[in-house]
Amino acid sequence: MINNVRERNPMPEQPIEVRCDNFNEVALGYTEADAIREAMRCLNCRKKPCVAGCPINQQIPEFIAKVAVGDFAAAYDIITVKSCMPSICGRVCPQEQQCEKNCAHALKGEAVGIGRLERFVADWYAARNPISVPEVEKKGKKVAVVGSGPAGIACAGDLAAMGYDVTVFEKLSYAGGILTYGIPQFVLPNEVVNRHIDTLKAQGVEIVTSSPIDKSKSIDALFADGFEAVFVGNGADIPQTPRGLDTSLEGVWSANDYLTEVNLNTDALPASIKDAKRVLVVGGGNVAVDAVRCAKRVGAEPIMVYRRTIAEAPARRDEIEHTREESIEIKELTNPVECIGKDGKLVAVKLEKMTLGEPDASGRRSPVGTGEYFEIECENLVIATGTSYSEDVVDTTTGIDKDKWGGIAVDDGFKTSRPGVFAGGDAVTGPQVVVKAMGAGRRAAVSIDEYLSAK
Repeated sequence: MINNVRERNPMPEQPIEVRCDNFNEVALGYTEADAIREAMRCLNCRKKPCVAGCPINQQIPEFIAKVAVGDFAAAYDIITVKSCMPSICGRVCPQEQQCEKNCAHALKGEAVGIGRLERFVADWYAARNPISVPEVEKKGKKVAVVGSGPAGIACAGDLAAMGYDVTVFEKLSYAGGILTYGIPQFVLPNEVVNRHIDTLKAQGVEIVTSSPIDKSKSIDALFADGFEAVFVGNGADIPQTPRGLDTSLEGVWSANDYLTEVNLNTDALPASIKDAKRVLVVGGGNVAVDAVRCAKRVGAEPIMVYRRTIAEAPARRDEIEHTREESIEIKELTNPVECIGKDGKLVAVKLEKMTLGEPDASGRRSPVGTGEYFEIECENLVIATGTSYSEDVVDTTTGIDKDKWGGIAVDDGFKTSRPGVFAGGDAVTGPQVVVKAMGAGRRAAVSIDEYLSAK
């Protein structure tokens, strides 16, 4: 029976007056009854437009049909054919720009909550099933994976399931990559990521932290150590800073560094963050929204500044709505042009009011300066205007070509120009959504298996 209600079932959430004082997850998840009611809204369209909008072509109507009849275990089995991290993707993927955008309900109402249902099914399964992995016949071949973010986790897990001896090398002192350091726990709790890391370990994957692959230990050294193939999934985490901003001042942070401190060192924050009374966050993406909401939770007065209007912002609509609900000021059409310091510390930021001109290559209207300036006193400026490729691997290993944008060049099978070296995720595409990195890691695992099986 189809439920023709045009509005989706609301997501239970922490009360607004409570959540700003903690880092607990804001969205609490559907109950079984919520999930069934929402799943019954699916029209099971013949052409399945939602599937076309999913980067991994998840079989969405099929899994939702199982939820609608309360067969959550079967729904999980369907989801995990394509996705190895539904509990993560259900929380952080921008479904409203992908699968839900194509939902027939979205024409005259609200799309079916596909991401919410995916999260529900994954959480339901995890709550009832301990981590277990099947025994596999070992192939006796070693594969190295560089980076433990979504691409690396996906690739390592699939290779281990095929019987390879996999070692993951992570440059930081903890596993999970951007899933751990870059996304606050009120959006993606650590225990959700840790379950995936623990699953890898149960599969026999060795995870070596504090082990960057760079000039001190190159890919050449990995081959010398007996690895027969290498997957590079080290992301794209080098901050891009707008011209004119003095990043040497104390209190000026890249979003990556700010989020890392807040997410991993909440109880021992640097004085620069802990003592800040006002924090400006520049940017309009999910990272900017995460940072400004973190600033609220550490006790500062946060202000988000964006050079376009929020209508053009790439951040998820749910997250922008949460930002507004939490009484965080958003200054649209505003761009920082200068950091003002005193005795080496940030004391204010000079900003220019903008207007929107003609659309750029992305289809969004370009921001144009008006020549009207003003200043805002603050102790922290968090720059969340994007990241670019790390060159630690490609500049310290012979034979790996870059593409014209600076990413690692790969073919359709994720092979690089260096035999035995494969790459995927943000290291290839630049910053993208988690599901695309995960999909790249899984497809690269298939290519690695084909390569090693032919040797």
